[in-house]
Amino acid sequence: MSSDAFDPYILAVIAMLLLCSVLTRVGFFLFGDHVPLSEGVRRALRYAPAAALAAIIVPGMLPLAPGGTMTIAADQLLASLVAIFVCLRTRNAILVIVVGMAVFWGLRLFFSGFGG
Repeated sequence: MSSDAFDPYILAVIAMLLLCSVLTRVGFFLFGDHVPLSEGVRRALRYAPAAALAAIIVPGMLPLAPGGTMTIAADQLLASLVAIFVCLRTRNAILVIVVGMAVFWGLRLFFSGFGG
């Protein structure tokens, strides 16, 4: 292991990031019931999980590759379309994830050259 791993500056940065991360999450658990939220804020917070999931998934599916070339991974696109269809038919988030991943892994397994 390199000596850079035990650099006091790096350890201090990691400790501060850990502290900030823990404090922002624990604050809601400790004080969340005591802070009144308006109905508009409550309605907006209902969409936070879907927005976070979209922020994780969509950038990986955009057809932009380094260098400005336009490429679309066919396996990701097909699995996404199947997942969207399942979502529109069932409105069951767990089923959407399971079916989407099963289609994606199935395409990768059976067509190893399919989609990149």
